[in-house]
Amino acid sequence: MITSSFSAVLRLLGANARLEERFSNGLGSLHGLALKEVLLLMHLERAPRRRLSRIDLAKRLYVSPSTVTRMAAPLEKLGVVSREADPRDARLAYVVLTEAGQELVANARASLEVMATDIFRDRWTSDDIATLAELLGRLTSGQPSDLG
Repeated sequence: MITSSFSAVLRLLGANARLEERFSNGLGSLHGLALKEVLLLMHLERAPRRRLSRIDLAKRLYVSPSTVTRMAAPLEKLGVVSREADPRDARLAYVVLTEAGQELVANARASLEVMATDIFRDRWTSDDIATLAELLGRLTSGQPSDLG
């Protein structure tokens, strides 16, 4: 017998996979970026001085620091992020959002907002969406990845 908690987790995982695929496909065709790359840029956009260490980005994206390194390399080649060494600690480096990155993330955010609206259109009321956002917020409260 499947408990309601287990069923809810399975449905959340399935919904997450479908949303990631849909958003990545849309963002890829519009902006040439995957969803995780846009989320990385959004975290930088909100950070003080528009920069974060790879470790902080990893925590926010729920990935390893080496994954952040692999994600940042092509973004550096595109000129949307740069690398900045810490003047006091040679072991520490920051990923920094460039001006080109600020423009790209603003456009990608607008696309994400349209896609998010399309997902809920004709299925959910504004109150339903607000309730869902509040419930999911409780599930993830205190996590460093909150962009909303």
